[in-house]
Amino acid sequence: MTVQGESAEHQWVDDHAGPVVRPYAVTRGRARPVTGTFDLISLVTATRADVSAEVGLGPEHLAIVGLCQRVQSVAEIAAHLDLPVGAIRVLLGDLVARNLVQVREPRTSAGLPDNSVFEAVINGLRAL
Repeated sequence: MTVQGESAEHQWVDDHAGPVVRPYAVTRGRARPVTGTFDLISLVTATRADVSAEVGLGPEHLAIVGLCQRVQSVAEIAAHLDLPVGAIRVLLGDLVARNLVQVREPRTSAGLPDNSVFEAVINGLRAL
């Protein structure tokens, strides 16, 4: 529904933000990636430089592949594209499934103590 005196095109443009596209429209209503979980600090690298508009790939997919010609973290991709991390994860799942990007998950350090140590420290600090 348009406001009286306002064109349909104007309704979808914000003066400061530009065109308004909801994240669920970018992901076609999907909330979870088809593959992978993708931590914020996971590193993403494009596997190909010449990705044309293949069937099922939107401009955001192509933008991710373009950005990832240089290694980028999931958080950096979200910041560059100004999209929520959840939407980026869905798009990355599509790209991983098509072998257009490679994602390296962060290493878990075996030297870190388990959560019980942290809980004991917090409880000790609260007792002070």
